[in-house]
Amino acid sequence: MIFIADFHIHSRYSRAVSPDMDIDNLARWARIKGIKLMGTGDFTHPLWLAELKEKLKPTDNGLFSCGETHFILTGEVNSIYTQSNKPRRIHNLIFAPSFGAVERINRKLLSRGARLRSDGRPIVGLSARDLVELVMDASPQSFIVPAHAWTPWYSVFGTKSGFDSLEECFGDMRPYIQAIETGLSSDPAMNWRISGLDQVAIISCSDSHSPRKIGREAAVFDTELNYTSIIEAMRGRRTDKLLYTIEFFPQEGKYHYDGHRLCGIHQGPRETLSKGEICPVCGRRLTIGVMNRVEQLADRPEGFVPERSSPFKSLVPLEEIIAESLGVGQTTKTVETYYQRLIARFGSEFEVLLNTPIDEIKDVDPQIGEGVDRVRKGQLHIEPGYDGVFGKIRIFGQEERIPEGPTDGEQLSLL
Repeated sequence: MIFIADFHIHSRYSRAVSPDMDIDNLARWARIKGIKLMGTGDFTHPLWLAELKEKLKPTDNGLFSCGETHFILTGEVNSIYTQSNKPRRIHNLIFAPSFGAVERINRKLLSRGARLRSDGRPIVGLSARDLVELVMDASPQSFIVPAHAWTPWYSVFGTKSGFDSLEECFGDMRPYIQAIETGLSSDPAMNWRISGLDQVAIISCSDSHSPRKIGREAAVFDTELNYTSIIEAMRGRRTDKLLYTIEFFPQEGKYHYDGHRLCGIHQGPRETLSKGEICPVCGRRLTIGVMNRVEQLADRPEGFVPERSSPFKSLVPLEEIIAESLGVGQTTKTVETYYQRLIARFGSEFEVLLNTPIDEIKDVDPQIGEGVDRVRKGQLHIEPGYDGVFGKIRIFGQEERIPEGPTDGEQLSLL
């Protein structure tokens, strides 16, 4: 069956996460978005793990369910350590096949000094290599994916604390790393420029901290809905099983360009090459973004497509499209009303963004239909994000909008 999956999210037990990130809200928003399979996130946290055991029903195939939404056990671990006289901060996403496997992994992490109650994304002093060994010893059916692989501060290829190759990071455990997560500031095309990544699957996930943000990146599979089939699709780079990924436009990610947010300085790799890495305002070093980092490691030109690569589709969240199309704020009642109307008519957000004929969307509102059409065609103007500042997307010029919002008295119930 074909389904959309978002494996990487966080519970309310992680720092800077909405208190609404609980199982009931995740299941509800997954239905609204059109996501069939969600990662649980944070399985290392004892209070969240207890909630997962209480709320989720086992499906006898390595997955769990809450109503129509299925869940797969996942958790992110932050390794902070020193290697080759350089501080390293690497985030890895762990998939586990059962609560028993989770409990074995957690016990081993506790024995190595991890403070699992302090944060849903715990910090450990283990190297990324040793973390893989620990997880695979505890549960050979588990699966490990370097998270948001290019983020400057906390990732395998990050400029601030990462490595230049998977082999350098994971050593003899490298064969267990068979997929990477793109992160919001990169897309598969950027990763395809690195020949060393040809042997791993490229997946995308939202890394969401609130229910409305789930699915902003995701992966689309055509497999049986069970743990083994899903993991094997990634492990084997099965392009007939991992059909495509759903991506942010990477320029919208908050680490795409080089820059310094406190001084409002941002620039692309070529400008950094000519001007240097020092902020012209304060004299501090710029945060080097993902685009520049890819240029540093790339051994292929832009546009190269390796064999056996799953394609991708870049989208803008529907609420952003509605707000931009109508020229109103994203959190306004107008946006909420139109969002509810589209979901009620077409079934889910992804059904609107990916499959619904544009003429049918225009029946709801011509300007929104035009906005979705432009996003599908990539006809956008984007101010790239940098140093923790999200990029800004513009679909229309002000003179192109024809706002026709609903009256204040209109009420529509959310499905």
